[in-house]
Amino acid sequence: MTETLLSVRDLKTWFSTGGGTVRAVDGISFDIKRGETFALLGESGCGKSMTSLSVMQLVPQPAGEIVSGQVLLQGEDLLQLPEAAMRDIRGDRIAMIFQEPMTSLNPVLTVGQQIGESLKQHKGLKGAAARARILELLDAVGIPAPQSRIDEYPHQLSGGMKQRVMIAIALAGEPDLLIADEPTTALDVTIQAQVLVLLRELQRKTGMSIMLITHDLGVVAEMADRVAVMYAGQIVEEASRAQFFAEPAHPYSRKLFESLPSMEKRDRALDIIRGSVPSLATEFKGCRFENRCDFAWPPCRDVIPQWHRCAEGHGVRCHLMDEALAATRPNDVAQEADELVAPRSVAVGNELLVVNDLKVHFPIRKGLLKRVAGHVYAVDGVSLKIKQGQTLALVGESGCGKTTVGKGIIQLTRPTAGEVLFEGDDLNALRGERLRRRRKDFQLIFQDPFSSMNPRMMIGDIIEEGMVAQGVGGHRAQRRARVAQLLAHVGLAAEMLDRYPHEFSGGQRQRICIARALAVDPKLIVCDEPTSALDVSVQAQILNLLKELQNELGLSYLFITHNISVVAYLAHEVAVMYLGRIVERGTIGEVLDHPRHPYTQALLSAVPTIDPASQQEIVHLEGDLPSPINPPGGCHFHPRCPAAQPVCKTDYPAPLAVTHTHRVSCHFAQT
Repeated sequence: MTETLLSVRDLKTWFSTGGGTVRAVDGISFDIKRGETFALLGESGCGKSMTSLSVMQLVPQPAGEIVSGQVLLQGEDLLQLPEAAMRDIRGDRIAMIFQEPMTSLNPVLTVGQQIGESLKQHKGLKGAAARARILELLDAVGIPAPQSRIDEYPHQLSGGMKQRVMIAIALAGEPDLLIADEPTTALDVTIQAQVLVLLRELQRKTGMSIMLITHDLGVVAEMADRVAVMYAGQIVEEASRAQFFAEPAHPYSRKLFESLPSMEKRDRALDIIRGSVPSLATEFKGCRFENRCDFAWPPCRDVIPQWHRCAEGHGVRCHLMDEALAATRPNDVAQEADELVAPRSVAVGNELLVVNDLKVHFPIRKGLLKRVAGHVYAVDGVSLKIKQGQTLALVGESGCGKTTVGKGIIQLTRPTAGEVLFEGDDLNALRGERLRRRRKDFQLIFQDPFSSMNPRMMIGDIIEEGMVAQGVGGHRAQRRARVAQLLAHVGLAAEMLDRYPHEFSGGQRQRICIARALAVDPKLIVCDEPTSALDVSVQAQILNLLKELQNELGLSYLFITHNISVVAYLAHEVAVMYLGRIVERGTIGEVLDHPRHPYTQALLSAVPTIDPASQQEIVHLEGDLPSPINPPGGCHFHPRCPAAQPVCKTDYPAPLAVTHTHRVSCHFAQT
């Protein structure tokens, strides 16, 4: 039998706040065996990260306290060790990859210095020996040209490289257990695939265990040996990967699966988990999921559920598994699931937006006189069309120019060249008052809702601000009535308009941003990664809302994202972008089911899936996205393309019409 490396028993981590005691971790138990990957899955705010910080003895002080429990590392209780002893364990026997690499890395120390700190602390290496080991670690995590990267600073690295540096720091002490807290959340699917492959390969070589914290079911399906589902401070289900994905037992687990967007669900609304995770300051007297559960009956409200064994290695905390209590559940109790209304087909109108050869080049200025020494070719000849009532998805890796296209279209960034025809008017030619009046017809939903709102303004004023600027909506009382109507339209209560942004959850803030965009009755909304930081249940709510608004109002969307499952569910057409140019575009079926460009094929192969039958071999791309300052000659993709030929290095391929709607910029798209 495989040795148990880490045993957590009845762990409780509580916080003292002005609003009472917050039970962030409230009596959880689990085991991690040597060499296995244990996934802790759940929504934001359920206590996953606090569990990992408790294991590491890094609970924020003075408010936080581990009030009871045991954390046994090969039988030794870490909770009984003094801080001096824990310093020797952290980074040595247990290491951690934090969720956001940019905020975890020290911006004033080089990559080499930061890895060297761990080597000095835990291995006693200095000087030439330390530098040699640092180069070995950088090479092991797949960073190209480690001799040059070792002396670079974090800001000089891409997101994927920063995450690799974090892994190198964690591996420096040769840990027995690696805690990875959302290690791929902010990464593109191609970089995510590289990081996951890297972790699996390092695990195979070193035999270390991995505790993977995530809310991504696809990542769990690819990585985990065992899965624990966490909800409101407790583990509600634990099973092997095969058991969990074949037959999830807890109603919450089932809802997570039903909330996932996919091509097969395009003709209906996504199932959602109504409400939100309850406050952890609550003293629960029954099941914590009761107010959101489709199967709840009175005992769920009044009796705390116990742990029940479904099968060997599969346990769940739910009254449905208690034979005695389940027998008291009336047979006629209807599932109180939200009604799933099939989306109405939207009448497709004329072309609302036509973009021809759009270019956005940013000058690079150097010297005392700030002369132009070059350009960043962020967008370098993009053409696209969006019809009224339709959604065009724009996908690609970070840094390819997707967001700049969106900002260039709505004139937040003035284009260098090209045409942006909105209902026949060239927006590039509009200036001053004429452009300001036109802005009410196109709006933007920003990627980060919190940073896009003024924290000193109440949300009623935030939503009303656009109406005031555009002179629409009538007088003050009429505008406030319109704000209340918009809040109701996006599923929020009217009394919330006098609250501040920090008083809302991430999903609620995104709904507020949608209400703000709708306030001036736009015809086109540019959605910039509106679901990238959301849990799957909140994501489902936002996608349903966007689809419903499109059906009711005939809205058009330019949907910027790297989430292919969202594209498959929401979009009508998709354009794939690489280094400032669109390399493939067509209908959803054409691009997702029959990709022709090697980059599109690599992008789709890297998407994690929960269905083992649909998993495909990942097409690994060498290196990172080239710099838009000096893009490669010929086809921009040829340095990374597994099928590149000599002609690819010299000639940029012209768009090839595969069908009347499907175009591909590749010399060998027909082969």
